[in-house]
Amino acid sequence: MIHHAKSDWEEPGASDYERGLTERGYQDINTIGSYLLLRGVLPDLILSSSALRTQETADKLAEKLGFEGPLLYLSELYFTPPETIMETLQLQEDDAETIFVVGHNPQLTGFANMLTEEHISKIPTMGVVAMTFDIDSWQALEEQKGEIDFFIFPKQFEYYMPNQIRAVLDRNR
Repeated sequence: MIHHAKSDWEEPGASDYERGLTERGYQDINTIGSYLLLRGVLPDLILSSSALRTQETADKLAEKLGFEGPLLYLSELYFTPPETIMETLQLQEDDAETIFVVGHNPQLTGFANMLTEEHISKIPTMGVVAMTFDIDSWQALEEQKGEIDFFIFPKQFEYYMPNQIRAVLDRNR
């Protein structure tokens, strides 16, 4: 699960659905994308809410990762209950082993808490909760069956950024 990057509240007249990202949001995508690259975490499929800020997050993250696979924008993921996110994942083809879901809070945090026995108080903007499941099919996805692999967010790198991530960021400037 990926909470969209920091969104812009300054644009006059823009609806919630039409809000884009701030410059900091783009920087955070670059930081988190560098971390994912270093860990070798690449999706087979990206599912994103159809709101502008989630589309921009998914697009820029895919670009950072060199991902050229399917990226779907779904209105069903725009401020939807966690149960709908679950149903959306259960409908996916089993050849997609790693799926990124880019969405909104509080729904993503609720969904993460639905899937694991651990508790996350809030997934911050551009936060990533990576989970593993001991399942053979997305249809078998169930509550409380996930294990958190890692939980990262940009502020973790604010004061200390590992040299490996800094090197990746510097190469891409």
